Amino acid sequence: MPGPTLDMEPVEPQSLKKLSFKSLKRALDLFSPIQGLLALPDPESKRIRMSHKVSVEYGGLKSTTSQPPRQVSNSKMETQPSPSNALALPGPEGLRDPQKGGAQNALVVGPSVPKAPNDGISSKGTAIISASGSSDRNFSTSAIMERIPSRWPRPVWHAPWKNYRVISGHLGWVRSIAFDPSNTWFCTGSADRTIKIWDVGSGRLKLTLTGHIEQVRGLAVSGKHTYMFSAGDDKQVKCWDLEQNKVIRSYHGHLSGVYCLALHPTIDILLTGGRDSVCRVWDVRSKMQIHALSGHDNTVCSVFTRPTDPQVVTGSHDSTIKFWDLRYGKAMATLTHHKKSVRAMALHPKEHCFASASADNIKKFNLPRGEFLHNMLSQQKTIINAMAVNEDGVMATGGDNGSLWFWDWKSGHNFQQAQTIVQPGSLDSEAGIYAISYDITGSRLVTCEADKTIKMWKEDDAATPETHPLNFKPPKDIRRF
Repeated sequence: MPGPTLDMEPVEPQSLKKLSFKSLKRALDLFSPIQGLLALPDPESKRIRMSHKVSVEYGGLKSTTSQPPRQVSNSKMETQPSPSNALALPGPEGLRDPQKGGAQNALVVGPSVPKAPNDGISSKGTAIISASGSSDRNFSTSAIMERIPSRWPRPVWHAPWKNYRVISGHLGWVRSIAFDPSNTWFCTGSADRTIKIWDVGSGRLKLTLTGHIEQVRGLAVSGKHTYMFSAGDDKQVKCWDLEQNKVIRSYHGHLSGVYCLALHPTIDILLTGGRDSVCRVWDVRSKMQIHALSGHDNTVCSVFTRPTDPQVVTGSHDSTIKFWDLRYGKAMATLTHHKKSVRAMALHPKEHCFASASADNIKKFNLPRGEFLHNMLSQQKTIINAMAVNEDGVMATGGDNGSLWFWDWKSGHNFQQAQTIVQPGSLDSEAGIYAISYDITGSRLVTCEADKTIKMWKEDDAATPETHPLNFKPPKDIRRF
């Protein structure tokens, strides 16, 4: 049975022309009808805008006793719609005359803004919002400010370095290296408890010295005599006579393993730092301990010396760097810029400054006062075990993951990132660099690595600034800590 029929209103037939006009009207209501046209100048909105600017700029200087002269304008301004509902473009003086060819400096907002009588909104439902109502900041001043170029020093172009020789012979991790002052040979200490002496030119083995019962972590060669000094995890510090190839002195006093070793350049003094958190100063000839420089809270893992104060600088696992007064055996200053262990430091051969490496960053300091200069512009993001710098201003840093980065000393720009390759038969995890040293001329670089090899590097002679351009971007912000 069919249900009851509903009475429906008859649909008025509309022509196609009427429907198109209705659709066009709806489109004109949705979008601004004056899009692409210059808005007509409205003196009322200009007056409201100027009164608002005056109240923003000089509102604090108004007298509390006298009535403000533009009270009506301000009351009208309060009924103006909130500028958070509309966008605004910065403009200096509102709208220009369209007959003079001026540009439109305000943004026309559609009928989404509610209309109110006499509030600066035109009869067509469009509101003109000035830039001063959108923000207290004056954008026009920042737009005309002079752009100051970066004063960061531009790096010097350096040729890239390449590996040209791999020396194998040790049976353990190669932990330390030192060059002969005549630049004819260099010595390396290893975890296989031996010290090997190699020829610089050919890379051939010349001599093997045995005497330590643990890995050899520190080496130094005396420039005055044919003496070599070694230190290791067996708490022993030894002096070797290279004419007889045997130990002639031993320096006893460390309570744990010795991690670093350095010779004073002008005085017969030896400095050793170890896991007992003390840097000990020894008289080379009498084997007596002159000072025990105590003050660090953790292992002293890096040390270097200078002829002038501060003559001794130590870096430690407690993330501090200390300057020591050699006369009194006391600390002159403590640098606390690093957040992680300072495992490596490098003194520039010409300038009075040095760099220190940590897992957080590589920092450059001035001497003798220790003022912080700047950070390196990149982060190696690994534990840096060794670093060295030559007279040409090329600094090399070696990481635990086998990364070998080359830096321009002047600007801190990293111009080359190399990755060491383990020798066949080794694990990829053995790509670690433990010691780095330039030869006396600074033209060769030798790295001691965890795959039991010694690698030698030199500059690529065929490289030019055209083949290897300098890709340098000065930093926008400079970290001052």
